[in-house]
Amino acid sequence: QVQLVESGGGLVQAGGSLRLSCTASGYTFSSYDMGWFRQPPGREREFVAAIAWSGGWTYYTDSVKGRFTISRDNAKNTMYLQMNSLKPEDTAVYYCAAAPGGRSVQTAMRPTTYVYWGRGTQVTISS
Repeated sequence: QVQLVESGGGLVQAGGSLRLSCTASGYTFSSYDMGWFRQPPGREREFVAAIAWSGGWTYYTDSVKGRFTISRDNAKNTMYLQMNSLKPEDTAVYYCAAAPGGRSVQTAMRPTTYVYWGRGTQVTISS
């Protein structure tokens, strides 16, 4: 069956870095666009970043531009989120998700675009 497993979360101080990984199985990873979402405490899930099935485009929410980098390795069925210059407001549960490839960048922000979801990894940034 389809599985998306996030890893790499943890507790770091503000200004620090983390790299999240999302390892996929049970479907053709290289044919799917991928995204990262997060859910801060007491708030709704929000879009963070997305990457095309081919890596041909990437897209970020404004609050993480210049600090986060999304990437993927289709040979390893794995997507990454390099997070630098972390801030307390980045504290959240981070989820990876997959959507059938070939969609537009504009649709990448919508949770409803994605058909498969991981269970999340906690990221906590202390001030």
